Amino acid sequence: MKANTPGLPTKYDPTTTEAKWQKDWEENQVFQADPDRPGEPYSIVIPPPNVTGSLHIGHALNMSLMDTTTRYQRMTGRNTLWLPGVDHASIAVSTILDNQLKKEGKSRYDVGREKYLDRAWQWRQESGGKIVNQLRRLGVSVDWSRERFTMDEGLSRAVREAFVRLHEEGLIYRGNYLVNWCPASQSAVSALEVENKEVDGHLWHFRYPLTNGSGYVEVATTRPETMLGDTAVAVNPDDDRYKHLIGETVTLPIVGRKIPIIADELVDREFGTGCVKVTPAHDPNDFEMGQRHQLPFINLMNKDGSLNENAGEFEGEDRFVARQNVVKRLEEEGFLVKIENYRHAVPYSDRGKVAVEPLLSTQWFVKIEPLAKKALSCLDEENSPRFVPERWKKVYRDWLLKLKDWCISRQLWWGHQIPAWYVVSETDGEIKDNTPYVVAHSEAEAKEKAKAQYGENVKLERDPDVLDTWFSSGLWPFSTMGWPEETVDLKKYYPTTTLFTGFDIIFFWVARMTMMAGHFTGEMPFKDVYIHGLVRDEKGQKMSKSKGNGIDPLLMIDKYGTDALRYTLIREVAGAGQDITFQYDRQKDESESVEASRNFANKLWNAARFVMMNLDGKTPQELGEPEIEKLELSDRWILSRFARVVQQTRDYLDTYGLGEAAKGLYDFIWGDFCDWYIELVKSRLWQEETSISKLVAQQTLAYVLEGILKLLHPFMPHITEEIWHTLTQKENEYLARSAYPEATTTAIDRSLEEKFDLLIGTIRTIRNLRAEAEVKPGVKVPVILESESDRECQILEAGQTYIKDLAKVEQLTIKPNISSDTTRAFAGVIATTQVLMPLTGIADIEALRAKIEKNINKLEKEVKSLTGRLNNPGFVNKAPSEVIQGAKDSLAEAQKQSEILKERLERLQ
Repeated sequence: MKANTPGLPTKYDPTTTEAKWQKDWEENQVFQADPDRPGEPYSIVIPPPNVTGSLHIGHALNMSLMDTTTRYQRMTGRNTLWLPGVDHASIAVSTILDNQLKKEGKSRYDVGREKYLDRAWQWRQESGGKIVNQLRRLGVSVDWSRERFTMDEGLSRAVREAFVRLHEEGLIYRGNYLVNWCPASQSAVSALEVENKEVDGHLWHFRYPLTNGSGYVEVATTRPETMLGDTAVAVNPDDDRYKHLIGETVTLPIVGRKIPIIADELVDREFGTGCVKVTPAHDPNDFEMGQRHQLPFINLMNKDGSLNENAGEFEGEDRFVARQNVVKRLEEEGFLVKIENYRHAVPYSDRGKVAVEPLLSTQWFVKIEPLAKKALSCLDEENSPRFVPERWKKVYRDWLLKLKDWCISRQLWWGHQIPAWYVVSETDGEIKDNTPYVVAHSEAEAKEKAKAQYGENVKLERDPDVLDTWFSSGLWPFSTMGWPEETVDLKKYYPTTTLFTGFDIIFFWVARMTMMAGHFTGEMPFKDVYIHGLVRDEKGQKMSKSKGNGIDPLLMIDKYGTDALRYTLIREVAGAGQDITFQYDRQKDESESVEASRNFANKLWNAARFVMMNLDGKTPQELGEPEIEKLELSDRWILSRFARVVQQTRDYLDTYGLGEAAKGLYDFIWGDFCDWYIELVKSRLWQEETSISKLVAQQTLAYVLEGILKLLHPFMPHITEEIWHTLTQKENEYLARSAYPEATTTAIDRSLEEKFDLLIGTIRTIRNLRAEAEVKPGVKVPVILESESDRECQILEAGQTYIKDLAKVEQLTIKPNISSDTTRAFAGVIATTQVLMPLTGIADIEALRAKIEKNINKLEKEVKSLTGRLNNPGFVNKAPSEVIQGAKDSLAEAQKQSEILKERLERLQ
């Protein structure tokens, strides 16, 4: 850097700086992966956010963790690929489009599939890039040239290939089973897309009369409307109350249908009366009983949640309206026994936000057991993938064991249309449950297959349904790299290195990826799975739309800067998998924790400005590294601390200790470098140009500052890139691609660091004594240091220049014993050294005594008041425990402060 080169602006402007580097990095393809580049591969695929989504604080944490790790690995020399992309979000996009059409007084059936999909792609073009642009604002170091979309041409081909292969292998089948049906989206949803919510409902008790007229049985249900579809009453075979009734029949109220009383071990004798109504077409347990006992399956529901023709007089009524009307009829006819308040779990559609309805439906399914078996084998035999923290391994394993066949068809139009064609010419031109079908990669292939089997005059109709979004997401780690082709990227970067994800989608996504990858590639899709916790609000509560307690990360970025937000989130991670609490003032839209990180950025900026202003216009390269034999005590100390923090940071980052690494860097940069080393060398920087001491100080400052920028870059990439370019004046190079510091272990001097701990502690003690005695900043003070430790005396002697400079000491006396009179002196202790600051001549002792006495009186009044409250039974017996504890803590603190002041007053006698 030449003497006339401009330095950093006076004030750091994160908005300008961050936008500048985000644009520069992307335009110059700084993060574009190259399979031919040397280095061990390090690859991750972004958990694809929904195309309908917008950035939330959970995204910000997840992306910050990924970017910090990826930038670090890139700087260590790994051949890095971070692949971005978004998910097509079938249900969410369909909801948006359906609502748009509803406002126009239309439905998707009115406009037809082709125009509907045209609208979907238009929406994707106009609004679908929002989340991607928001990710750019986080400064993520992804390879945008490889950005993928789950419905782009390559990934669509991979989805068709996967479906066809699984079907040919007998692992995809079409069957009539009970599914979770969402009346809002009018589609099947998987069990993993269902959230069980505790609701305050009712338990209705009804009498079902025995057909022979000898009495009745009493059943209880939370869904009275389903009784219209009952085909049996079940009791436990070991329940003595009902053994004599097994094989009898009851007459179903309202309907008049005779249904049998059956015995099944699934019945819980303790629930209700021990008799349960059986509706095989509308309850999972009843479905199993219906199959075992060959009962009729009567479907009562239309796709919109209203009742169909099988409900008789209640046909066309919404399920909840029908519930009220069915109960009313049963009460009128004398069959209602009682209604109990009953809190229970009700499954809700995660997307549709309505209670799901178990519905008998013909759908497409994936056989899970063979896929899960491979994933379990990799886990048990190879510990693949490795979970961080390890406790999630058991959760993942247990889930693989419990998985049932996966319903993959969705009654939507936006998504991957199922590659199956029905031979409708075999069933009068209609798709029926028994219509034969062919599965193929394309319609032309399907036509050829169908002709070979059914003749030249076949007529085909494609399945109108689309695949569950998670089907394409399950292929994401390898389909994004070109599978099923053996591409260069797939060979180089697959399997990926790490998956970063929240624990809440282990089952949605992680298990599906491992099962799909195990089947199609023979190995797990990632080596490690890093599970991070949730970002909780300022009260420690989980954020949710229903609570309205979310925090907009873009608001934090606008106010404090991206680096500040990223650093805050990373620094709060205390161990993998732990939730973090985000400090936030909702009235002011402010965050103390993010503001603290912004202040940290400002501290670094100002320190860098000071250093560059004192390098005589030279870069670190021009100054060169300091020679070991010319280093002074403070130089050797900061180089030792720097080497130690380099080793510590690398060790943490190599083991996913990101939060611990961030905290260590904060302490070193703010404390050791800014607060201490810069202050220690200031006087040397003002020496003559020819001073060796000055040159060594400049060399050390420049060397450590550049090292700090490299260490901190993965955490705070924008500010460090800006300072580094100004410091080094390197063109066409980037800090983001420079080498991460390696620890010079020979520079680590534990003994020297311990010595400096004593020196720094002594300076802090003197500063505190000055503040207590209200000594004016410009006044230098006499200080006596006494210690019976020869070692401590030697350390203090060696560092007395630092003590005098930084504590503003005029006369420093170091004595090898403790013998001085402490009268009219303030005293402190560090290690075994007593620090005395005589007050005569530097403080107004009488004024000081008066102020201390006033404060003692105030504290004694507080002690008396608090003691009185705590001795008052009315307060102790009625006040909340936290209020009582608060009073006890305040009393203890007041008593402690009073004792300190009394001791101080005694010294002023």
